[in-house]
Amino acid sequence: MSAEVSARTQKARALAQERGFGVLATNLAKQPRYPFASVVNYVLDGAGRPVLLLSALAVHTRNLGVDPRAALFVFAADAPAGTMAAARLNLIGNIERVSDNESELLRTSYLERHPDASEYIDFGDFGFYRLSVTDVYFVAGFGDMGWNTAAEWSRAFVNE
Repeated sequence: MSAEVSARTQKARALAQERGFGVLATNLAKQPRYPFASVVNYVLDGAGRPVLLLSALAVHTRNLGVDPRAALFVFAADAPAGTMAAARLNLIGNIERVSDNESELLRTSYLERHPDASEYIDFGDFGFYRLSVTDVYFVAGFGDMGWNTAAEWSRAFVNE
């Protein structure tokens, strides 16, 4: 990893890589200016961008069709036992559908992380979507939090 990547960003990256699922917050198309949250699985691409397998029938996907702005909230496994002390991460940005050219490579990576997705990945309404990270907010634990730039986040995934 680059020496320019802070310890906080390295911890945030480790959390994002470890979990593979989180809460996706989108802007509710049915009631503008209200949030809508869903639990989703993801895999990170080589630049640390979460890639989601979403159904076109899902409310969150329809919301993204109207407004691509979203956040993915990821929390540490120990969060239920100690919510205030547990690490948590918000990846903020825009989500767009991935081109068909990239889908096959992402498919392999996604199924390695989420083998149960093989049951529905080929349904016609499913497709890959990528969150292009524009901002990162990480809480390492109680009293240890802060914003990290998208550039630093991306650098944390270079030369793994």
